[in-house]
Amino acid sequence: MQNGCAQMNDSGDLSGRVPVSEPVCVAALYQFTRFVDAAALRAPLLALCEEQGIKGTLLLAAEGINGTIAGSHEGIEQVLSHVRALPGCAEVDVKLSGAQTMPFHRMKVRLKCEIVTMGQPDIDPLSVVGTYVEPQDWNALISDPDTIVIDTRNDYEVAVGTFSGAVDPRTATFRDFPAWFRAERDKLLAAKGEGGRPPKVAMFCTGGIRCEKSTAFLKQEGVDEVFHLKGGILKYLETVPEEESLWRGECFVFDQRVTIGHGLVQGSHALCHACRRPVNAQDRTSPLYEEGVSCPACHQERSDEQRASYRERHRQEALAAERGELHVGAVRKAETETDAG
Repeated sequence: MQNGCAQMNDSGDLSGRVPVSEPVCVAALYQFTRFVDAAALRAPLLALCEEQGIKGTLLLAAEGINGTIAGSHEGIEQVLSHVRALPGCAEVDVKLSGAQTMPFHRMKVRLKCEIVTMGQPDIDPLSVVGTYVEPQDWNALISDPDTIVIDTRNDYEVAVGTFSGAVDPRTATFRDFPAWFRAERDKLLAAKGEGGRPPKVAMFCTGGIRCEKSTAFLKQEGVDEVFHLKGGILKYLETVPEEESLWRGECFVFDQRVTIGHGLVQGSHALCHACRRPVNAQDRTSPLYEEGVSCPACHQERSDEQRASYRERHRQEALAAERGELHVGAVRKAETETDAG
């Protein structure tokens, strides 16, 4: 068995394409399926993760599984084998990457109503979904003037990076996407394509899971030609050479790496621990930025009392780190760490 982090090939086996210099293997995964009793799956999955020293978050719901976990190559392989044995998960979608340090504080397996929250109970990606487009075919699709490209992610994610020419819905959460589309639909689809046909709609997200629901939603809304990037931005950045890429910027990820770039290498952004938004080098030179306390995006959203509380928390975390301990504040922050996909 190879040391370090490996990458999954199309057959589902692990092969060493992610550099072995990365000591931590990070696996982002999801699968829409129908679990008769999702609650019964939680304890065995959590026990295995803890036994293997895996950390991160996995969400279980009647509609399937979603999340991101990290650990040793061997531990990740054990957990993925367990997940593939779950009902309907033999072909679970997995994107593997590497990290220099553990990007999560603890392991959580949570029961949810949805594995990615859209708030549209009638949407079923197992019944209807858009057409998958392989990363190597994505450039041609989004370069077609008859294609509308929509970024389905949240506003703070889009601000870090996106595809050239993509529409930014400026949504705060994925729940806002249906209302945004219904409000903008006529304007978006007003342009006619070749032969007077409606334009094609191509959508993308971090790992692909949000597009499973957003494309199903558009199909339900009567949009016929709907496409989405298979494997999401993560797969595109992994497989498409940077010199051929239409991606601009970095990709926000929901763990302590904050952002990644081409080749899935860690990006340049930090995280504001007050509002959980990414901050770039310029943001960190602002007088409104204080590590662990505030950033230009959230400074006006917080009171002096709140900033004082954050400042004390940050001080306590630094003291705990000096002692080699994990401060309770870091654990609480970890509660919000999930991969929206």
